[in-house]
Amino acid sequence: MIDPWLLMLAFKMATAAAVVVGCSILAERSGPMIAALIATLPISAGPVFVFLTLDHDAAFIAQGALGGMASNLANAGLCLTYVLLAQRFGTLICLLAALAAWAATLALLRGLEPSFATMLAATVVVYGGLHWLFRPYLAARPKSPPSRPWYLIPMRAAFVAILAGTVTTLSAHVGPGWSGSLAALPIVLSSMIAMLQPRIGGPATAAVLANGALALIGFGLALASIHLTAVPLGSAWSLTLALAIAMLWNLGLMRLSRRSR
Repeated sequence: MIDPWLLMLAFKMATAAAVVVGCSILAERSGPMIAALIATLPISAGPVFVFLTLDHDAAFIAQGALGGMASNLANAGLCLTYVLLAQRFGTLICLLAALAAWAATLALLRGLEPSFATMLAATVVVYGGLHWLFRPYLAARPKSPPSRPWYLIPMRAAFVAILAGTVTTLSAHVGPGWSGSLAALPIVLSSMIAMLQPRIGGPATAAVLANGALALIGFGLALASIHLTAVPLGSAWSLTLALAIAMLWNLGLMRLSRRSR
């Protein structure tokens, strides 16, 4: 007899992987702006938070959202490091340096334990500043149409499945803060770097992350809404509201981008 817990874990991992792979394929077929708007939606963190609600109460989810906000804010270190290095260096150096910057930023934030209001304000200010800094890198395009190696889809699915399984397994032992931080790991951003840069080059891949700076504000606002509404509204409605905020924010950015053109 197979343990029901193992069946549920396998289902969680498969579901999260399917969601992320489908959304990421759509992102690859678009330009850097559309790709960034898709990649910065909660397509990785969202399924993991949903699965966390199956095992924990609303108070746990609300506190976990604070950890997710710290993880999202740490993405600023990842994006800044990668965009600057990708103009000159190869995939491995850029990816390792970007992940190291993300980890260092997250460790700093977790050590300082800033308040909710501070993290919310920092999310808006930091990503707004990065958008201004990234303006010279927004329009880079690949020199030739990319091809998709056979291993891309299974590798991406494996990344996300392992994330979902790890977070849901460890959440009972690491507490809500670290559960939220792990749920918001930059799986989509890092996998896009690993898969896109060898195919379309560093500057074109950096353009995707550069275009995502403002969109990551929306992700931060979505996590903030979970922190504020999980207890009064319940986890299910809170996550639904957060998804709506992230989607509406990115749709608004898309419309503004089209109008500016």
